[in-house]
Amino acid sequence: MSTSATVTQDRTVTSSDGSTIAYDLSGSGPVVVLVAPALADRSDHRRLAALLSRDHTVINYDRRGRGRSTEASPWSPGREVEDLAALIAAHGGSASLFGASSGAVLALDAANSLAGMVERVVAFEAPVIVDDGRPPVPRELSRQLDQLVREERRGQAVTRFMRDALEAPAAMVLAMRMMVPAWRQMTAMAHTTVYDVELCAGLQDGGPISGDRWKAISVPVLALVGQKSKPWAHAGTKAVAAATGGRAVTVSGAHHGTPTMQPQAIVPHLREFLREG
Repeated sequence: MSTSATVTQDRTVTSSDGSTIAYDLSGSGPVVVLVAPALADRSDHRRLAALLSRDHTVINYDRRGRGRSTEASPWSPGREVEDLAALIAAHGGSASLFGASSGAVLALDAANSLAGMVERVVAFEAPVIVDDGRPPVPRELSRQLDQLVREERRGQAVTRFMRDALEAPAAMVLAMRMMVPAWRQMTAMAHTTVYDVELCAGLQDGGPISGDRWKAISVPVLALVGQKSKPWAHAGTKAVAAATGGRAVTVSGAHHGTPTMQPQAIVPHLREFLREG
């Protein structure tokens, strides 16, 4: 997808713990930060960034420990929120956030913590499990993934994450392994699967969302779900909207991978919601 917007690649900002956060900057207008899902970096949102940059300033970044972003201290959810704060502060001090999957959870956590900096949040299919539509994500998964990474069994860590957290069929995992460049990119980010499982802790047990998780959010939230996604994802999206005082919308023809694969399907929803501000 071509765009006339100028893209400045590999800009960096220093987070509060000294980590270097790398990002692309494009477009002009109100600022929007794109927050990537698990096993992804800014390359996964470049098509979405190109579309949004026609009427927004778009910050498309590598979350810490991915791509060209570094980690100066042990991971915690708060560190990822601090990274977003540094990016927003470097570009005017306020921004809207778009997050997909676990990136949606991070975007909502940031809105909960960064009062005055986050203006709006679009959360696409935050992986929240609130019913018995699928098995809960095992509580011990983060420990198991961490052990596999420490033993340099990174491919096994990615496979375990895809199976237990994403419910990916064995045939899909095998197909991904055959896509050598993409598989190599994911194994390089295998350690971050631990981060995403821990980021979503308490949201994937099959019960209601804790009233404390996002109780401080006071900005508008749009919770999107793909029409083709499974019933548990629709239930989770409705629960996210209810927990944040937001609005749940189903995107026609979309599925969990739409922000990367067919971003044009969600852009009209984003533009309409962001214009409301």
